[in-house]
Amino acid sequence: MAISSSCWLLKQRLVVGFLFVVVVETGINPLANGCFTSVFSFGDSLTDTGNLLEISLSESKKLPPSAFLPNGRTFFHRPTWRRCDGRLVIDFIAEALGIPFLQASFGAKNRKSVKFEKGLNFAVAGATALNSSFLKGNIGIHDRNTGVSFADELNSFKDLLPYLCSSSSDCKLLLRNSLIVMGEIGGNDYKHAFEQGINMEKIRHLVPLVVDIVSSAINELVELGAVTFLVPGSFPIGCSPDLLTNFQGSNNPSTGCLTWLNQFSQHHNGLLQKELEKLRNHHPDINIVYADYYNTTMRFYHSPKQFGFKETVKACCGSGGPYSYNSSRSCGYPPLKTSCNNPSSYVSWDGIHYTEAANKWLANAVLQELMKTVTCVPH
Repeated sequence: MAISSSCWLLKQRLVVGFLFVVVVETGINPLANGCFTSVFSFGDSLTDTGNLLEISLSESKKLPPSAFLPNGRTFFHRPTWRRCDGRLVIDFIAEALGIPFLQASFGAKNRKSVKFEKGLNFAVAGATALNSSFLKGNIGIHDRNTGVSFADELNSFKDLLPYLCSSSSDCKLLLRNSLIVMGEIGGNDYKHAFEQGINMEKIRHLVPLVVDIVSSAINELVELGAVTFLVPGSFPIGCSPDLLTNFQGSNNPSTGCLTWLNQFSQHHNGLLQKELEKLRNHHPDINIVYADYYNTTMRFYHSPKQFGFKETVKACCGSGGPYSYNSSRSCGYPPLKTSCNNPSSYVSWDGIHYTEAANKWLANAVLQELMKTVTCVPH
């Protein structure tokens, strides 16, 4: 197992279990003292903390739903450009590492008074893994969102890197002590394809291309000096209220989810994990941690009461149909200015994104996986 210069391998499972309990039960932060000094993240709306809003403001476009209540109602008590009632998984990870919530990277060059050494968030709501011209020309998929791809986010990171460190050696030191969160990415590529009626075989052919995008980005960041990556897999998309609404059919009676869509998520995750293992063999000194979002989230649907959930496939902030989801009435836009009384009892916030309660459980699982791989000493 690869270990960075500031970390050693933690093998004792009892210690891992104790640390996990510490995180969940007390909020005490076993990773904060010297492990990662910065976090840089990429992805889509599941990770975006403000980039889509900044882009919309700069281009005089309609503000996204994340700019309006009830988004943010649970934790921040105001909109904070997140598609959630509170914190995202990336927010909980930052908290556990003793790092401030990641600021949006868009326009960072112009914010001279702000220090970004603790990290930046390059995720953009609506981002795809593959660029929109490829999706349209080769697959027939029309990107209805921003047109931002994973490559665009990576280029933005490389463009901003000279502003974060003063020399090549300083940049390598910065990245060596940083956690790089690679998504989740690819969900929009698949979602657009399913919703636009693309043939399943064509959609399956997208998967190795999406996985290759993630792999190539990791290789590029390794060359720049990064050594620790967190790579999330796909969520069980067959449990998402938006896709359940679009593809109502024979649901799994024990979970309410669509099995064929979840099998697609598992196909993506299987190819991704094989590629990550190749990368580990190719870069033996690099830490690559797979975040198993699929199996963690499926526990919500199999045993909801164990996690405090009463509603698993119905949106908290939504309206219409058995899943409280209507694509033409996004949470935050009139008339959807209200939400359910208790978001923590719901898995889904708005039919696409998760509630803070669900995100917290996901983040705890991610932190547990990180602690199985590395723990840290002060610099």
